Amino acid sequence: MNKVTRTVTILMLILGLTASVVSAASKEEKRESIRSSAQETLDKLYTIHPGARQAVENAVGYAVFRITDVKVVFLGGGGGKGVAIHNTTKEETFMRTGDVQVGFGLGIKKFDVVLGFQTQEAYLDFINDRWAVGGQATVAATDSVSGGSLEGAVSAGKDTWMYQLTDKGLEASLTIRGIRYFKDKDLN
Repeated sequence: MNKVTRTVTILMLILGLTASVVSAASKEEKRESIRSSAQETLDKLYTIHPGARQAVENAVGYAVFRITDVKVVFLGGGGGKGVAIHNTTKEETFMRTGDVQVGFGLGIKKFDVVLGFQTQEAYLDFINDRWAVGGQATVAATDSVSGGSLEGAVSAGKDTWMYQLTDKGLEASLTIRGIRYFKDKDLN
């Protein structure tokens, strides 16, 4: 067995064991874990960039995800869980994400994503799996209400902005191509 095959096998075993432990938790325990993770992410974002609090609170809705990507030589993929919250109704939609990557690399990357939706249409498109992501995100998102810039955020689509946090802080450039967000059928 060569080193690449061995590495892939070990990573798959680790991910499989993690999934089996997590699946033993009850539906409400899983929801609470996602809520807690989302709040930790928001707290971290507000510490790094205090202006983000107003952006999140003024959005029609927002979504928070914790994502893990694994890359072995030329192939990679990842996934995560999160929750979308409508600011007016406070309704929660539990969601998942997945992506496939092609390109050279090796390692595991964990990061958090906060998405904000400036219109009802953008929010509903996102939670109903009608959200399309194309190309690379731009450097700054604009707030269509006040015309100002959402400092630290990037545009992720029509009426949608994104913050991406790594263990090193707020990431300035994002490539969001190839990521799909969808409802978690088990938790809704």
